[in-house]
Amino acid sequence: MGYFSLFVSALASATLLPGSSEALMLYLLQQPQWQPEWLWLAATLGNTLGSTINWGLGRSGYHLRHKSWFPVSEQQLDKGRRHFERWGTWSLLFSWLPVVGDPLTLLAGLLRVPFLWFLVLVLIGKGVRYGLLVLAMSGFF
Repeated sequence: MGYFSLFVSALASATLLPGSSEALMLYLLQQPQWQPEWLWLAATLGNTLGSTINWGLGRSGYHLRHKSWFPVSEQQLDKGRRHFERWGTWSLLFSWLPVVGDPLTLLAGLLRVPFLWFLVLVLIGKGVRYGLLVLAMSGFF
């Protein structure tokens, strides 16, 4: 358990797989043997890597979008593209949100958002989210 488990949980939670790394992080934060800074780092890096996998799947799968088995229809892709263009690349700061975050990172890959820009925005958003959890559990709020 510990840091590696949190990293793996956060990674899986950021992909299109179901999961909740927050629950594990909150549990570990209550255990004195785990350092909050390292828990924050493990969760942030794992969740960011999971989102990066989504981006890569989107980026590499764009040419397959016309296949009948492709999980996103052309209409859904157009709708996502319009929303993404409306809110801009800055919306990736909210990639941590439940329900919309994972598809947002996949869509960023499909729409060819440059990787470095994607990585910076997602890392900031996810780092802030886990940082707020750490601060809340430490009694800061």
